[in-house]
Amino acid sequence: MSAESLADRPDHVPADRVHDFDLYNPPGIEKGFHEAWLALHAPGVPDLIWTPRNGGHWMATRGAQIAEVFSDHQRFSARVYLVPKSVGEQHQMLPVILDPPANVPYRMLMNRCLAPPRVSGMEGRIRALAAALVDGVVARGKCNFISDYADVLPVRIFMSLVDLPDADVPLLKHWTEQIVHPDGSMSYDEAKAHIYAYLDPHIDARLGGAGDDMLSLLINGMVDGRPLTRAEMQSLCMQMLLGGLDTVVNFLGFAMLFLARNPEHRRQLVADPSLVGPAVDELLRRFPVVSLAREVRDDIHYDGVLLKRGDMVAIPTPLAGTDERQNTEALKVDFSRGPGEHVTFGKGPHFCPGANLARTEIRITIEEWLKRIPDFSVDAESDLHFRGGLVGVVNALPLRWPVT
Repeated sequence: MSAESLADRPDHVPADRVHDFDLYNPPGIEKGFHEAWLALHAPGVPDLIWTPRNGGHWMATRGAQIAEVFSDHQRFSARVYLVPKSVGEQHQMLPVILDPPANVPYRMLMNRCLAPPRVSGMEGRIRALAAALVDGVVARGKCNFISDYADVLPVRIFMSLVDLPDADVPLLKHWTEQIVHPDGSMSYDEAKAHIYAYLDPHIDARLGGAGDDMLSLLINGMVDGRPLTRAEMQSLCMQMLLGGLDTVVNFLGFAMLFLARNPEHRRQLVADPSLVGPAVDELLRRFPVVSLAREVRDDIHYDGVLLKRGDMVAIPTPLAGTDERQNTEALKVDFSRGPGEHVTFGKGPHFCPGANLARTEIRITIEEWLKRIPDFSVDAESDLHFRGGLVGVVNALPLRWPVT
């Protein structure tokens, strides 16, 4: 998604706010995805910068600002939610492009599909699948955690939620990858057309039915007392696919990478499994992976500078929880910290409706893995490679452990 050419600095952007930073390919990403982002917390970097990358846009670098831009829909609109703006304007998915109150009925519909009782009722299924996946690799003494586990558990749970066949995962993953991590082989419109063509027969088959899967509940739901239009059904279902097939997959990679590198933290969880819940919260604070944006509604003065109507402001979640102004010793992972300040699931009117399911999948993953493989590390013979995008990625995570 990164633009090849640099945008000219607009007249209203002070020269001292210009900082060349590509959020889709952060400098130094070869050393680590989150490590690359920390350069924006270095002394002398303004709280609000302007970068000529990706069409030219502002970027909030501190937790309080990132949270404020996320939640203040009266000044910062979700109409365009990613940069470059020229690309973001193509991403017209419900309900993420709508500001309150327009987004509320759609959010109510999605929240109902992922309500806590529904997620609680899935815990046994999630745990059985997690246990089976770990059992499948434990005797080998090694695995690629991404392909052997992270690419499987959240995706299969999601496919069961929407009652779609597991055999369709490779195609769906390919198309969603071209939206979230495009490689240039397919345009956004082409990827969307493929997804819509896939969804349409499933929508036709379930429309008017009494199914209780998430897809059926969405397309048969009501908005403001009326049925959804076909375009609304397609858009909501596509947004659901993007959320279900990508974000948790990639966060799991970073969470397990940390545990593989930090045996003292693993020992804490093995000795006291009741710490796993707080550990999930702490890992979510420390290792967010999503970078979104907002559009300035009207000319405003913010952080001592003029933001013009239509300007884009990036709000990278990896910079929020690691801000020392928000969390003491923010780079330290402390399972006894208590609730930390972060926006890993967003904040305000677009808080992630799948947050409860994500937490459950992460918690069960750690519990079931450590029951069977309490001692593991990153394979010393392998190099780790990281990738930016709307969602950060560790491409592969080769792990080893002793076999008895």
